[in-house]
Amino acid sequence: MDTLAIQLEPARAILYQIAAFMPRLLMAALVLLGGWLVAKIAHVAVTRILRAVNFNVLTERAGLDGFLKQGGVSKDTTGIVGLLVYWLVILAALLIAFNGLGLTTITELLGRIVWFVPNVFVAILVLAFGAYFARFVGDAVAAYCLNIKLQDAAFLGKLAQYAIMVFVVLIALDQIQIGGDIVRQSFLIILAGIVFAFALAFGLGGKDWAAQRIARWWPSAVAQRRDNDQRSDE
Repeated sequence: MDTLAIQLEPARAILYQIAAFMPRLLMAALVLLGGWLVAKIAHVAVTRILRAVNFNVLTERAGLDGFLKQGGVSKDTTGIVGLLVYWLVILAALLIAFNGLGLTTITELLGRIVWFVPNVFVAILVLAFGAYFARFVGDAVAAYCLNIKLQDAAFLGKLAQYAIMVFVVLIALDQIQIGGDIVRQSFLIILAGIVFAFALAFGLGGKDWAAQRIARWWPSAVAQRRDNDQRSDE
C-alpha cells in the first residue's frame, strides 16, 4: 500500500499543479477576450475621431496617403494609426495575460514592444505635420517667386519643400530610434559632399552657369550691376 502511494505521488503533484494552473489560464483567456473587444472598440473610436478632426485631410494634403498608395498600401495614414491602436491594446492584453501565467521572459519582450509603439505614434505625427508644413512652405516660396517674377519658381518651391522633409524624416527616424547617430552623421556627410561639389563646380567651370541662373532669378539686380559697372567705366 505504501509502495502504491509512493508511485502515485508524482501523478498527484501533476494533477495539483494542473488544478492550480487552470484558474490562471481561464483568467488569461478572459483577459485576452476582453482585450480583443476593447481593441476593436478603440480601433473604431480612434479612426472616427481622427476623421472627425480632419486628420485624414491633413495627411492627404501632406502627401502621405499618396505615398502609401504608391507603395501598394491599401490603408491611409488614419487607418494605420487606428490599426496601431488596435495592436497596442492587444499587446497590452497579452502582457497582462502572460504576466498572470508567470511567463516572465515573454512578458519582458512584450513590454519592450508595448513601450515602442508610442514612439511610432509620435513618428507618424511628426511625418504628418512636418510633411504638411514642408508643402506649405514650398507653395509659399513658389508663390513668392512668381510674384516677384523669378524664373524657376516651381523648382525653388520644391527645393524648399524637400529640404524641410529631409529634417522631418530625420526627426521621425530619431523618434523610433532607427539609425541614431549613424543616420545623422551620414546625412551630414552627404550634405557636406553636395555643398563641396557645388562649390567646386562653381569655382572650376560654373561661373557662366551661375551668372545665367542669377540673371534668370534676379534680372533687376544684374541690370543694376551692369549700370553701375558702366558708370564706373565712364
